Amino acid sequence: MKKSFSHILFDLDGTLIDHFEAIHEAYNFAQNTLGLPPASLEKVKATVGGSVPVTMRRLIGDDASDETYEKALELFDQRFSEVMLEKVSILPGVRDLLEALTSQGVPVSVFTNKKGEHARAVLEHIDLARYFQAIVGAGDTAFRKPEPEFTDHVLETVGSEAAETLMIGDSPFDVEGGKVRGLWVAVVATGSHTSEQLQETPADWVFTDMAALGRELFGEEMAAGPSSP
Repeated sequence: MKKSFSHILFDLDGTLIDHFEAIHEAYNFAQNTLGLPPASLEKVKATVGGSVPVTMRRLIGDDASDETYEKALELFDQRFSEVMLEKVSILPGVRDLLEALTSQGVPVSVFTNKKGEHARAVLEHIDLARYFQAIVGAGDTAFRKPEPEFTDHVLETVGSEAAETLMIGDSPFDVEGGKVRGLWVAVVATGSHTSEQLQETPADWVFTDMAALGRELFGEEMAAGPSSP
């Protein structure tokens, strides 16, 4: 390995998996049901990363009543629960890297703003859950990325020191969620932000995809080729 860490934390959406079609469908189901204008896939992708409540507020607007907002969240959860296992794919290079890291004894976990119960169900469904020591998401604690308390909770859960931990994500939320407690942070441009946008963040490394990250940080043997589900 070119770089050693005591633990590696992975974001989920846009980092390990492509789940944007299901997320887009669930948001639009909520908006259509409430008579609100639907959002394009591009708009939804641009807002994903913080958390469902934050994204929903951005999509329906600050003028929407609290009652409408709460109903929209309820409708999103209803529809997402129905489609989340049907419209998901593993991003290229992911399974190869996870296989290589775990075979060398490097502990890895998931640190996501997706609901923890949803994250665990999806990762089990696509046969990635077995790689992870822990899968921590929204609802497992009262906090969300980039709140420092969420990062503290995850570090305590996996038993790793911040300075020895690598956060791998795809958005400024991931960068801030790691840097707020002094983690190393690498980001990949496979989600909602371009390489150019990610270069503007304080991430330690920016890569086009997971295969490039594996080659640069962990050596050629860690990044074979694109993964298949």
